[in-house]
Amino acid sequence: MEFKTFDFHPQVAAGVTAASYTTPTPIQAQAIPLVLQGHDVVGLAQTGTGKTAAFVLPILHRLMQGGRKRVRALVIAPTRELAEQIHAAIGTLGRRTGLKSVTIYGGVGFNPQVDKLKRGAEIVVACPGRLLDHLNRGTVDLSHLEVLVLDESDRMFDMGFLPDIRRIIKRVPANRQTLLFSATMPDDILRLAQEVLKAPVTVQVNATGPANTVSHMLYPVEQHRKTALLLELLRHTDTESVLIFTRTKYRAKRLGEQLGKAAYRAASLQGNLSQARRQAVMEGFRNGTFQILVATDIAARGIDVTQISHVINYDMPDTADAYTHRIGRTGRMAKTGDAFTFITSEDEAMVRSIERVLRAKIKRCTLQGFDYKKAAPPREVEFARPPRQPQRRLEQKKTRSFKPRGEEAHFYGSR
Repeated sequence: MEFKTFDFHPQVAAGVTAASYTTPTPIQAQAIPLVLQGHDVVGLAQTGTGKTAAFVLPILHRLMQGGRKRVRALVIAPTRELAEQIHAAIGTLGRRTGLKSVTIYGGVGFNPQVDKLKRGAEIVVACPGRLLDHLNRGTVDLSHLEVLVLDESDRMFDMGFLPDIRRIIKRVPANRQTLLFSATMPDDILRLAQEVLKAPVTVQVNATGPANTVSHMLYPVEQHRKTALLLELLRHTDTESVLIFTRTKYRAKRLGEQLGKAAYRAASLQGNLSQARRQAVMEGFRNGTFQILVATDIAARGIDVTQISHVINYDMPDTADAYTHRIGRTGRMAKTGDAFTFITSEDEAMVRSIERVLRAKIKRCTLQGFDYKKAAPPREVEFARPPRQPQRRLEQKKTRSFKPRGEEAHFYGSR
């Protein structure tokens, strides 16, 4: 099967050709015809299988007929990175169509987004919180909406966006096509699909676990030896691009700094960065300026870098689904990848959960010659926050002015 069998509008087809798309992935082959026919669709597939094009291309085809400069399609995504990735895909595949998209998310200025909306766009790609801000201020008009897409819906639930999604859905026309795409289908997302989709057709492509193009390995290690083990692994492993996940923003920052001191081209991606810095880090990782990216789970979705050879879980994720999303960053588009996970004694229950999803035992590995038993320095907890230094207060000189009884006392000096 080839893309030309979909019979897209010529200008959409030209974008497909320019992007060098020839053979659709399984999720694209199954979902695109249904979306073109106007069905509400639930698309379940692993991360990295081409879900974005599965809804972008039919939307572009549909929007070639009808009015311009009004919002006719809305894509809701959980993270800024994923919103930018979808926006970029629209720009690439729709370069010949004249259709415009606008991204809406927090962490950047509100007014520039208003200006872009005023200039007119047919597609909006948005994160829930900032979109609600625009709706509440009347700066975005969704009254002409024809297609609503909920992308990475399970991640939106994990991040607590479900109430916002329901508020947004109340503000869009009831007569619309709704598409829901996800890597997994928790009960809450299933209920949401039943609420907002009309007679949906479900397309499922190996959505039950991480891609079978990924090899999984566990490395038991004490918390205080994780960084040393990571450095040894990197020295003994043939890698291309490496994505490392940590549990906290502080740990991501510190680990990125330590890798840099060890002469690796490394950067960290976490929520405290400005949007401009986050985009610069992502672009540096895509173009090879950085070989290693250390990230929190905020980056588990929206990293579209096909050459990631290794994902390393420096910290075990909180859920088996989160493991699926992290590992989905490697082994993409039929390429192979490796997933290394550092585990402590506290992680055994989560290991069993992941093995149930994989339906297989994960190999436990040790690195020959590495000193696993080296004691932690006194009082050291790996990447603990440094103790807060007590604030030094200036000596407060309190000078009382003498005055007749009954008048207000005056104090001079620092308070």
